[in-house]
Amino acid sequence: MSGVIDNPPPARDASSAGVASSPVAFVARGIALVVVLPVRLAWEVLAAAGRALHRWVLAPAIRFVDRWLLPPLGWLLRHLVWIPLVWSARAGWWLCRTLVWLPLTWLWRGLVWLWRSTLWPPLRWCGRGLGRLLRWCGRGLAWLVRTLLLVPLYYLLWVPLAWLVRVLTPAGRLVLDTLGRWLSVLAGLAVAALGWAWRVAGRVLWWCWVLTLRPVLRAARWVWARTVVPVGRAVRAVWRVTVTPTARWLRRSVLDPARQATREVLTALGLRR
Repeated sequence: MSGVIDNPPPARDASSAGVASSPVAFVARGIALVVVLPVRLAWEVLAAAGRALHRWVLAPAIRFVDRWLLPPLGWLLRHLVWIPLVWSARAGWWLCRTLVWLPLTWLWRGLVWLWRSTLWPPLRWCGRGLGRLLRWCGRGLAWLVRTLLLVPLYYLLWVPLAWLVRVLTPAGRLVLDTLGRWLSVLAGLAVAALGWAWRVAGRVLWWCWVLTLRPVLRAARWVWARTVVPVGRAVRAVWRVTVTPTARWLRRSVLDPARQATREVLTALGLRR
């Protein structure tokens, strides 16, 4: 059993050695040496230059700015900008409060006292008197309107209209009943006509579908089944016979040897483990 298990790896090594010794493998190794190796060496050089730049230029510059440039600049900004601004704001607030806010407050209090003491009592008394006068005038005007306008209108207009309505109510009911019956008959006829027209339109549309669209759809389906489907099947069969074997041979004979050769070259140069 152990002998059977150990036999396959030598066969795999032999196949890989045969692939590696083929001309395609040599060409792939040459391409890897010409194309991949310079790019990898350039990348390593750029990485080393970046690390050196960060270690010897950027890091010292950052430490210098953090230790020797920012503290003096912060001290100058605090003593030359921030403290004068704070003092100016406090002084401006004191001047505004002393010269503007307090005088305005005193003036407002004086105006309120003047209004409450001298102007509001006379105005209130005049308003009360004017309100009483308007109320008495309104009551007199209402009495005049009721006596001279509403009472004559009631006896000359409202009473005759009420009597006329009582007299004409039976005739009006008869007219409304007759009109309602005729309207119901006309509505029934209209509904019946609409239903008949709906059925006729449905039958016409059905015959249009049967005579026009359904034959066209059946013909299109028949043409699709007789032309497009066989052509698609033929194209799929030709693809399986030609393109699939070619792609499989290209992957096994060209791409896999090139990948193996690139891996071996990078491993030999120490660029890949």
